[in-house]
Amino acid sequence: MEEHFDEMWGREAQLRDPYQQFGQWLETEDATRLRAKQREAEDLFRLTGITFNVYGRAEAEERLIPFDIIPRIISAREWQKLSRGIEQRVRAINAFLHDIYHRQEIVKAGRLPQEMVSRNDAFLPQMIGVEPPGGVYTHIVGIDLVRTGEDEFYVLEDNARTPSGVSYMLENRETMLQMFPELFSRTRVRPVSGYPQALRRSLAASAPAATQGPPCVAVLTPGIYNSAYFEHSFLADQMGVELVEGHDLKVVDGRVQMRTTQGYQAIDVLYRRVDDDFLDPLNFNPDSALGVPGIMDVYRAGGITIANAPGTGIADDKAIYSYMPEIVEFYTGEKAILQNVPTWRCNEPEARQYVLDNLRDLVVKEVHGSGGYGMLIGPTATKKDLAAFRKKLEARPGNYIAQPTLSLSTVPIFTRQGLAPRHVDLRPFVLCSPRGVEITPGGLTRVALKKGSLVVNSSQGGGTKDTWVLED
Repeated sequence: MEEHFDEMWGREAQLRDPYQQFGQWLETEDATRLRAKQREAEDLFRLTGITFNVYGRAEAEERLIPFDIIPRIISAREWQKLSRGIEQRVRAINAFLHDIYHRQEIVKAGRLPQEMVSRNDAFLPQMIGVEPPGGVYTHIVGIDLVRTGEDEFYVLEDNARTPSGVSYMLENRETMLQMFPELFSRTRVRPVSGYPQALRRSLAASAPAATQGPPCVAVLTPGIYNSAYFEHSFLADQMGVELVEGHDLKVVDGRVQMRTTQGYQAIDVLYRRVDDDFLDPLNFNPDSALGVPGIMDVYRAGGITIANAPGTGIADDKAIYSYMPEIVEFYTGEKAILQNVPTWRCNEPEARQYVLDNLRDLVVKEVHGSGGYGMLIGPTATKKDLAAFRKKLEARPGNYIAQPTLSLSTVPIFTRQGLAPRHVDLRPFVLCSPRGVEITPGGLTRVALKKGSLVVNSSQGGGTKDTWVLED
């Protein structure tokens, strides 16, 4: 296994600058006290009820996402570069979405094949020609980043549909502040606690022209059985807005209204955590009981803002991802600041042959997959896995992309034996409104808890850490 970059120790086992103050503090700490604090953190999470559901079992089981007390620390300079790259990418995604649902200039210019749009399951013909309020499609975006060296960051994937995990970012910080207040008095860490208020402001700023008075914002959840229900209720509560389900809403007088004790009240901005297909049984899946019949007609008429806009999922597509460097350049006129991971599109014969010949060394993903499901990690796969995956790939090549196995950076976690390096990724959260782009300093660091594992998803046994961005 090639040597990887450790964010605390670098490659030379010398404490890196961002970790200097934390390292000095750690040296004075007693391992027994830290072990007790690690247990205390787990109890706090259990008490708060932060769980997620694991699907694919006989019963969806509720699990605690493991939390690790060693923070991941990013310097002000590193964050500045990342922020510039994230903002550039998010603006390009928004411009791309507007273009493919209107004039499709990128297709006409020959920079993106027509079938990447027209044959894409996530492309919504119902959105063609629709102008979302304020021109914003992606109100909340999560950009998944990985690091391979001191100055090497890559975008692993874009989450423009309904990115989740922000509640963990907030609770991780809250837990660390509670358990190690002395750490925050000696290290100047940029706060993240303002996110719910920033989210509310950003959503309110995206209200449609039909709004009268202060915008009414609500969060639409599929209900308590959804894996991210904790987050839906947490955010509604923190923003001070109503948490609603489809059956609480109906179209009255051309507006989407929610049932209240005083009668029906019009909603201006709906932050929906329900997938496109279930949003409106009259326009999409007729069997859906989670959505609101007729909401798309109100939306098209400019009577409500849906965040994120329907049809944004095409920007999450992993085949579209492979064109992101061209997309960024096409809409911004600049080279992409953040690099993409090199990607082979298996629907292209030469690329497909290369992938089949090198399956053992590559990571292969479904173009619409998420949560670490349906993927193959060649270097850790058994012969049986490789043979089975080869069949799937040959049967539906257009369903897959492949990437090299990157040597992801590590950050130490606290174990019984002391500190041990584990691979991490980072999901910063971005808010977009007609007023501009706002990036919360830090984001959600997900960590692979198994030694040598590259899979950080909570559904696959990963944990989380607090992410610190230093003030200066």
